[in-house]
Amino acid sequence: MSTAPGKVYLVGAGPGDPLLLTLKGRDALARAGCVLYDHLANEALLAFAPADAERLYVGKKKSDHSLSQDEICTLLIGRARAGLTVVRLKGGDPFIFGRGGEEAEALAAAGIPFEVVPGVTTPLGIAAYSGVPLTHREHTSSVTFVTGHDVSAIDWRVAGAAETLVVFMGLTHIRAIAEAILAHGRPPETPTLAVRWATYPHQQTVAGTLADIATLVEQAHLKPPATLIIGDVVRLRATLNWYERLPLFGRRIVVTRAPEQAGELSARLQALGAEAIELPVISLVPPEDPAPLDAALARLDSYDWVVFTSANGVRFFLDRLDASPYDLRRLRARLCAIGPATRAALESIHLKVDLMPESYVAESLVESFSQLDLRGKRVLVPRAAEARELIPESLRALGATVDVVPVYRNVVPDGAAARMAEVFSGPLKPHWITFTSSSTVTHFLDLAGGIAALDGVRIASIGPVTSTTLRNAGRPPDAEARSFTIPGLIDALVQADSQR
Repeated sequence: MSTAPGKVYLVGAGPGDPLLLTLKGRDALARAGCVLYDHLANEALLAFAPADAERLYVGKKKSDHSLSQDEICTLLIGRARAGLTVVRLKGGDPFIFGRGGEEAEALAAAGIPFEVVPGVTTPLGIAAYSGVPLTHREHTSSVTFVTGHDVSAIDWRVAGAAETLVVFMGLTHIRAIAEAILAHGRPPETPTLAVRWATYPHQQTVAGTLADIATLVEQAHLKPPATLIIGDVVRLRATLNWYERLPLFGRRIVVTRAPEQAGELSARLQALGAEAIELPVISLVPPEDPAPLDAALARLDSYDWVVFTSANGVRFFLDRLDASPYDLRRLRARLCAIGPATRAALESIHLKVDLMPESYVAESLVESFSQLDLRGKRVLVPRAAEARELIPESLRALGATVDVVPVYRNVVPDGAAARMAEVFSGPLKPHWITFTSSSTVTHFLDLAGGIAALDGVRIASIGPVTSTTLRNAGRPPDAEARSFTIPGLIDALVQADSQR
């Protein structure tokens, strides 16, 4: 380790949604050797830190502090003196009731270089995600922030008169807070909102008035952490509440795709308000024996057609080509792609696709080729190690000589069984599970021990081949994509969910 002291970054993690982390905060995490994170910091943000960075949970949950504030400061100083770049990841903003000031003072006293990276504080997240602007020309021109964990420490005569009042950590004492504000003359019909886990897909809101908010919170079984907003601006929620009106808000949806592919589907689901739960049941790896692919690459210039059935096939084919003595200059064939994702993978390396079937399934590809004269033509089909034989058999029937070479295979990822138990054994069962190939279905069922594991969970399938695998297992899908793509899958899921 370096003898020179490292640097500490006090980073605001934002209110919950990981996309609300600032670019500067993400940059600091990317350089971290050690990360100390709070209960209120979304653990998804830890993925931005290097894989070998130390990750330390320091608690700060009400009545359950893993470490005291003094112990946290000691850790920060110690890790920095060891020469590490340290990120102190704090929910919300470090300087808005985040005790960042105390930590900065301790670092300054110890002579440790530090930097404060602001974050989106919880009230701003609530304002954006529950449709309650904290200020508004026609309702209020000022906002007051207080903490509610010690009711007696606040002058409610002053705070309660604020046009917009935000109370952090006030849920435990909500009845006493409301009574104190009412006692100092605030009208009982004053609109009041309690929000738990703001900006998360499981955001919970309870709206009422000062007179009844405590009772409503109790009836809703709302628990900390939650924040209160009191004032006329709460009335605007009826018009501005965009987040909770997203089509998949509050839905927990399992994504079974391979880790390197799950991001696109997860991001699209999250944009529609869902909680995307990644449970990869397949992992894509090179074939056990690369010799058939190597032999095909050696005679690549002899093929008249190369048929790519997936974007994964394109990626693994090119990876092996890069590792060979050859390059794309050896390719003389016309190219066929099943689906827009496969086409995009080829076009991304400036290759033009000569044929793409109207429907993105093998049957449609065969129909397209039946219009061409394949007699005496050589066709290469680089694909997954396990796949249907419809394409090569049909092309041979049309007179072609067909070489089928595996370019990748599907395996079960390490830790998949443990992850499945974590997802399905919790108190909140998923609402939906998505399957994007027959392989995801078969691997899931092998891990789960059968289709009964999905009792009470709705199923979305990317297309008829995947749906057939589900039906053969004893369960037809609740939604099937008409366009056999990720957008088509989401469209089908949204439509089916809206009809429930």
